[in-house]
Amino acid sequence: MQRTDRWVGIALAVLGLAVLWSARAFPDVPGQKVGAGFLPMLVGAGLLLCALGLIVRSHRGRAYAADSERAAGSEHIGSALVVVGSVLAYIFLSERIGFLIIAPLCLMACFIAFRVGWQRALLWAVVGTAVVHFSFYKLLRVPLPWGVIPPFY
Repeated sequence: MQRTDRWVGIALAVLGLAVLWSARAFPDVPGQKVGAGFLPMLVGAGLLLCALGLIVRSHRGRAYAADSERAAGSEHIGSALVVVGSVLAYIFLSERIGFLIIAPLCLMACFIAFRVGWQRALLWAVVGTAVVHFSFYKLLRVPLPWGVIPPFY
């Protein structure tokens, strides 16, 4: 697993650098503070952070080996299915019921599947939904589906 993490980390770093390199050439949007390359730049930076985390984790040694043996069990198949199910639920239900309802439900399901405590899962699901909604709606001016909730601003 350590070698795998190292190589996946290197691949993610290359991908992150490629995203950053290509996003810098995106045109500015007249009248807006952020251009078309803003979100891809954030994604590229996130990929680089994930790559750094994987590379650092691959160098931890013995403490990581015990974690990898425990993680090899079949219980993680259920977590992966919850993530896939959440993505599919968002795709098919977001237009009907709205982002502000489906996003925290999907996040909550994923957090619980990954064994995050109920209070933390609820907190991060609500905070994460609010941050994403504000970022898209106010900063990027990309409307997210309201669904059954009437727009309140």
